[in-house]
Amino acid sequence: MVQAPIIYVDESHLGRYVTGLERITLELFSAAALAPLAVEPLRASGTRGMIVAQTMRLPARLASNRRSLALCPGFPPSIPLSLFGDRVIPYIHDTFLLTRKQDLNWRARTYMAPAFRFALRRLPWLLVNSETTRSEVAAFARSDADISLYRPRVRDVFGIADQANRPRSWSEGQPLRLIAIGTVEPRKNLRAAAAIVAALQAIGIDAQLDIVGRLGWGNEVEALKAMPHVTLHGYQEADRVRDLIAAAHALITTSHDEGLGLAPLEAQHGGLATIAADIKVFREALGESGLLVDPARPDAAAQQIRARLIDAPDGLAAAASLARDNLDRWNAAADRDHAQLIDRLAAKLAARG
Repeated sequence: MVQAPIIYVDESHLGRYVTGLERITLELFSAAALAPLAVEPLRASGTRGMIVAQTMRLPARLASNRRSLALCPGFPPSIPLSLFGDRVIPYIHDTFLLTRKQDLNWRARTYMAPAFRFALRRLPWLLVNSETTRSEVAAFARSDADISLYRPRVRDVFGIADQANRPRSWSEGQPLRLIAIGTVEPRKNLRAAAAIVAALQAIGIDAQLDIVGRLGWGNEVEALKAMPHVTLHGYQEADRVRDLIAAAHALITTSHDEGLGLAPLEAQHGGLATIAADIKVFREALGESGLLVDPARPDAAAQQIRARLIDAPDGLAAAASLARDNLDRWNAAADRDHAQLIDRLAAKLAARG
């Protein structure tokens, strides 16, 4: 019996936490997102189940149905899966597995990094989330690789659009509340955000930092717990994140590096001002809407925040307007990427028929 062409989507990395990586998989690679193409997700339970799915179950599916493709939107495709060549299409969020080894946990170093390196050298079609990631991937990919943009459409995942219509303001004697959203791990460089808060305190602004995200690896959690004016909330459901964003004056992200960094864009649905590290990806994603600072110079960053968001007339209100315009710009580009991807996948499936 001739089997129908189908796309298997690796969802084996999905678990009980839904952070940026998981949201991308659920929103950009679901059956609804890839309609009208035929899609079948492949899920697993636990780390062992994930490894079995990636190294055995998914390769077996491709072997049994020669008209099938595999999309890998989470972790890199396993080495056995990458042996299927042009039938395997990974979605690449960043290149940290190869460029920031010092920030990786042992699982990433021993399992994911070798698989990622092998996939980049072998696979001819790679999907990426930003122009920044595309330029970085090109340094590791095969010379003839087709590296295609598939930027995510930024949804209001926290349900904060109504907050955009409520003017945020700050007055003397009131805490200036900054929020950081993301896993607490070395690459996020959250100690720099805490240092900026301390610098704001030093110039007379009662700044506070709320950190929302899974408590990860390294010594970051212990270091941040010891810092004044910092509260670690851990992983929180959307309702709680919504409340914390409502109480905030600005989002701050001081990552050493990002492939995209969804949190600043998602926070813009609520008209939240964004303070971000002055790195290439945030210049791309935020454009004129972000206040870009050098995390290594907390005193200078504190002065920039004061000038742009506090001393400037309607500083926070102006930030809300810029945020809405920036989301419109980004999502229009994402919609174009999506339409092009559906057409290309349909043609690839048809060619296999």
